[in-house]
Amino acid sequence: MNTTTSPTNATPALDDQLCFALYSTSLAMMRVYRGLLPKLGLTYPQYLVMMVLWEQDQLTVSDIGERLFLDSATLTPLLKRMEAQGLVQRARARSDERQVIISLTEQGNALRKEAASLMPVVGKATKCSLDEVVALRDQLVGLRKNLNDSAG
Repeated sequence: MNTTTSPTNATPALDDQLCFALYSTSLAMMRVYRGLLPKLGLTYPQYLVMMVLWEQDQLTVSDIGERLFLDSATLTPLLKRMEAQGLVQRARARSDERQVIISLTEQGNALRKEAASLMPVVGKATKCSLDEVVALRDQLVGLRKNLNDSAG
């Protein structure tokens, strides 16, 4: 890590900031996915929703939001676009009409096989071994938990 500081010596340089390393790495990862996801007809947020539903179908909007750390105001327009694409269907829960259940359509479920081909490409782009990727992911999950815990 670069140990230079700003001219006032009061704050670390941009390249010394963990937040910037995470942010710029996230942007780089999004560029990799942006090159791959058009063949699936998905944006990255849509891909994340599909990943959640491929793990467990028929979830409420709030369940999906909890899993992706997104609020329903962000998810609702995204899910409406996905419904218009024929990937998911939205239906009111019988037990509680305030809840909306999101289910995969046949078309949405069929994308799962195509999406499986992305992981090796993304893995290759990282130039990391599988063990390195798993260790890095575990560290980031731990960091996210610590940050969420400290934010209250």
